Amino acid sequence: MGAYDDIIHLPHHVSATHPQMSMLQRAAQFAPFSALSGYGQAIEETARQNEAAWERSVDDDEAQPSA
Repeated sequence: MGAYDDIIHLPHHVSATHPQMSMLQRAAQFAPFSALSGYGQAIEETARQNEAAWERSVDDDEAQPSA
């Protein structure tokens, strides 16, 4: 006997008080959201600044003559 044999063939419950959600409303519950608004932009800006600083340091290293 399986764990759900006693309930597997019961009809699906339909609430008498709460209307069924539309597919759009149901999907909205599981849609991604931005808990930290602006955080993605801050990360991108930091990456841009670091990339610019790294490129400047590489350019400085190439400009200096070797000993």
